[in-house]
Amino acid sequence: MPRRTIYLPDETEKAVRERAILDESFSATIVRLLELGIQAEDDQPPLDYIGSGESGLPDLGINAEKYLGLKPWGPGEGPGDEDSR
Repeated sequence: MPRRTIYLPDETEKAVRERAILDESFSATIVRLLELGIQAEDDQPPLDYIGSGESGLPDLGINAEKYLGLKPWGPGEGPGDEDSR
């Protein structure tokens, strides 16, 4: 198999070496971590587009953490819930 050379920043190389399994080569560790990352990404749905400005959500600044999934929505306040006013 031909060799492929990639540049890894020092912090990334350190993270790869820390995650190596006993007697696993550096290349094998990188391949394993890439495969795990791809699997994890495939299991995650892509983030929905969130508009900004006049065409975006009017309460984005107030509810940014909720839109990003960092805080739960309260009853009746989820995205798409109609304002009863």
